Amino acid sequence: MFRFALVFFYAFCCSLPSFLQGQAPKEKCVLVVGGAGFIGSHVNKMLNQAGYQTLVLDNLSRGNREAVQYGTFIEGDLADVKLLDQVFTDYAIDAVMHFAALTEVGESVQNPLKYYINNVVNTLNLLEAMLRHQVNVFIFSSSAAIFGNPQDAYVTEEHPCNPINPYGQTKLMVEHILHDLSKASTLRFCCLRYFNAAGGDSEGQLKNYKAKESNFIPIVLRSLLKPDGSVTIFGTDYPTRDGTGVRDYIHVEDLGSAHILAMEKLFAGAPSNCYNLGNGQGFSVREVIAAAEEVTGKQVNVIEGARRAGDPPFLVANSKKAYAELNWKPRYTSLHDMIKHAWQALQ
Repeated sequence: MFRFALVFFYAFCCSLPSFLQGQAPKEKCVLVVGGAGFIGSHVNKMLNQAGYQTLVLDNLSRGNREAVQYGTFIEGDLADVKLLDQVFTDYAIDAVMHFAALTEVGESVQNPLKYYINNVVNTLNLLEAMLRHQVNVFIFSSSAAIFGNPQDAYVTEEHPCNPINPYGQTKLMVEHILHDLSKASTLRFCCLRYFNAAGGDSEGQLKNYKAKESNFIPIVLRSLLKPDGSVTIFGTDYPTRDGTGVRDYIHVEDLGSAHILAMEKLFAGAPSNCYNLGNGQGFSVREVIAAAEEVTGKQVNVIEGARRAGDPPFLVANSKKAYAELNWKPRYTSLHDMIKHAWQALQ
């Protein structure tokens, strides 16, 4: 009986994703492009904790060297084709995770060429290098910005894609390129479309090194670090529970677990796919501010402003496809937990 129980336990453990078992099969090597940024650095840490070897390639234009506390760091740019060939020649890379995009919506409107060059042209350089060196597993950091103004409150993968800014256009362009390339080559990919990345390192190790914030939770928290800091609420008359916009916030470590699950599914032979990643519930602007005040014990200086063009009242991801096919489920769905970890990362 005891021997049977051991055999059953071993079989159960082997059926789990490798990052839940505590080690990766055959110590596969993952190239994390943009791994010095906020999301990339957390995924890099999680990959190493799961037993993977990692290489982090980042030009440090937006990332921070201090954020790369695991793996081998290579400072370089995706525009440098010779460097890419050298990296793929020197290391036996099994998969690539791509986080090296410019992400400021306003900047993309003011300087679209910069975004098309960095987010599209440079991604083509990376994909061409992968194909030259027979690396066929690609995880792409996409965005809910590909959908544009939502037609439904809960956005599924089948929602029409109508980006309303160059940033969203670049993400959608790469998705189209990946679909075409996978039909014409051995490349298999997974596009992960996340909504509002939030939180921080639950263990308190990695800090938030971003020089400029675009997501609401860190904007609120950074306002508390300045004597004259304030936060503007853009629109207080929406048809929502408190008149302010409702958004889906997803913890960065939940994003990380989805990346690893998606990669391992491709390793196991699954076809290319796309998934929306969110926690499935929305929080209003006022709820975020109230929770920030509760977590920090500080009062947020609020300025009420007019609505911004293009801001929908309610935008939340439908992530049922990721739940079912990746066996993924967010761990940190509490707004207070996300704010607690984000605040911890700023200390």
